[in-house]
Amino acid sequence: MSASPEVSVVIPVYNEEAGLPALFGRLYGALDALGRTYEVVFVNDGSQDRSAALLREQYQRRPDVTRVVLFNGNFGQHLAIMAGFEHATGRRVVTLDADLQNPPEEIGRLLAEMDRGFDYVGSIRRLRQDSAFRRQASRAMNRLRERITRIRMTDQGCMLRAYSRDIVDAINACREVNTFIPALAYTFAQRPTEIEVAHEERAAGDSKYSLYKLVRLNFDLVTGFSVVPLEMFSLSGIVISVLSVLFVIFLAIRRLIIGPEAEGVFTLFGIAFFLIGITLFGIGLLGEYVGRIYQQVRQRPRYLVQAVLGAEPASPDGPDAASAVPLHARTAHGGNR
Repeated sequence: MSASPEVSVVIPVYNEEAGLPALFGRLYGALDALGRTYEVVFVNDGSQDRSAALLREQYQRRPDVTRVVLFNGNFGQHLAIMAGFEHATGRRVVTLDADLQNPPEEIGRLLAEMDRGFDYVGSIRRLRQDSAFRRQASRAMNRLRERITRIRMTDQGCMLRAYSRDIVDAINACREVNTFIPALAYTFAQRPTEIEVAHEERAAGDSKYSLYKLVRLNFDLVTGFSVVPLEMFSLSGIVISVLSVLFVIFLAIRRLIIGPEAEGVFTLFGIAFFLIGITLFGIGLLGEYVGRIYQQVRQRPRYLVQAVLGAEPASPDGPDAASAVPLHARTAHGGNR
């Protein structure tokens, strides 16, 4: 892997022990059939099962085309992909989940689109093998995200995507603590496109994304790429303030004409609770943005690498929590402090 391969495949791994043997068998066979030079970069995101041991064994079987990045904790799927990007050397980089829901055989179709001149190729899952609730929730969040951020991704939950080297370098240059990689890549792309790809049931194991994590992901997506929620809250505050002033004037005039009344007490309570709810929602929204600023200004490493199995990248893209650490299975201590 001393010369840059044409394709790098980045795969985050978290507790995928049961499905990794099937992934190895299909992935390397599909890549060998492409007739292109390639490398596979696995990032073990602090798995608590035997995933790390299986990745080490696979590296020993195919050291010429395999690199394994081992985190010393669980930092999340997107940071695992960021680490994979920083260790990938290919002219094109493809991301793929380890659960085989997106068949590795589809990688060739994404590369064919890049051969046509596109620098970013997204994917749309055809005949999704997910629950009805998960599909409907995904569509609703896609529509909300598109209206707020103007980022058009038909299927934001599909990780099978291809990126040009220029886009990957631009992503590596970003120092955001939390980001949604497909959306960030879309903002850098000059010629993006999408294609339909096959979708299968998980080969083994369970989904790592709970309902809370999905909501958390979409909060990060919205607050990381748009200030529209803040603008909407500000506008709502102005409208409610004007209506409140008019209502107070109405109540004052009514009291002068009719006199004191006790019947309107519960109405006032209802209005007060509504305004308090709006205020609490706004405080929570501001907290999301302030929290992102707080995480950013601490300048802590986004992740820590325990070891890397494989050759060192020829030209790392600047210092970071991953690229500043020693490679070749040495303990990581680097990163911005």
